[in-house]
Amino acid sequence: MIDNLTQREVYGHALARMGADNKKIVVLDADISSASQTAIFAREYPDRFFNVGIAECNMMAMAAGFATCGLVPVVNTFAFLVTLRAGDALRSFTAHDRLNVKIFGTNAGLSNSLDGSSHQSVQAFAILRSMPNLTIIAPSDPNETAAAAAAAINFDGPVYVSIARNVIPYLYPDSYRFKIGRAYEVRGGSDISIIACGYMVAKALEAAEALSGQGISARVINMHTIKPIDVEMVIRAAEETGAIVTIEESSIYGGLGGAVAEIVAANKPVPVGIVGIKDTFAESGDYEGLLAKYGLGVDSIVSNVNKILEMKKC
Repeated sequence: MIDNLTQREVYGHALARMGADNKKIVVLDADISSASQTAIFAREYPDRFFNVGIAECNMMAMAAGFATCGLVPVVNTFAFLVTLRAGDALRSFTAHDRLNVKIFGTNAGLSNSLDGSSHQSVQAFAILRSMPNLTIIAPSDPNETAAAAAAAINFDGPVYVSIARNVIPYLYPDSYRFKIGRAYEVRGGSDISIIACGYMVAKALEAAEALSGQGISARVINMHTIKPIDVEMVIRAAEETGAIVTIEESSIYGGLGGAVAEIVAANKPVPVGIVGIKDTFAESGDYEGLLAKYGLGVDSIVSNVNKILEMKKC
């Protein structure tokens, strides 16, 4: 366990370790290897590392070609470029033909805070959820990040993994077991369920602790797999707590909140609140400051939980 590593550094080291055991792994990067931390892999295995330059769509198409030859291509670029500039090749080649391509979108959400709205990614989950055949993962701590990277590499089919730029706290022990499509209950609770992903799981835990001071018992669920989402966990949360709030570092439209609301509406209607970035672009600034400004701070989460609890009483 190494403290003070950013999520992207954890990923970079995990990828290099996997490269030693799996000779089929080839890594593609769009000239941001210092940001994605694939430079670690490149130093160890230069013959299996390809810097394609600023040509993200071509990189995704190259990865599709590698996959058809039996290799395991790992594509890396900023999260916003995965869904937009490389989105055509991702949809038309990788997702359409269910090719075994692994995509890691770094500096996800608002974590690329100082580069402003042009480099922040708030629409990734909404776009990617609509692509058939694509698995979507948003790990929440260093141990889960390494485990999710390994699970993605070993999975048969296309996978997108959301990686943040910032340091993320440890939430789980080294023995933590990760499984694609199976959510993890981080904290028990009976009054309301908070379902979160990525860095927002840590924020949800802080909010749950604050809510306990108000006499509110909040369950916290780490929904690390956005697709396929753990339907059973969502239904159980609705049945046992009677109210749900989702938290994601992305748009309130079409992401984790939308997926949870779809399940609840079809199976066990209860009040659902969706906490995320409203219909707006963000701005350049301190990361934690941006989270607070755009409604993802602990105080905002607590406020939203209390609003949904009022609806539960009706």
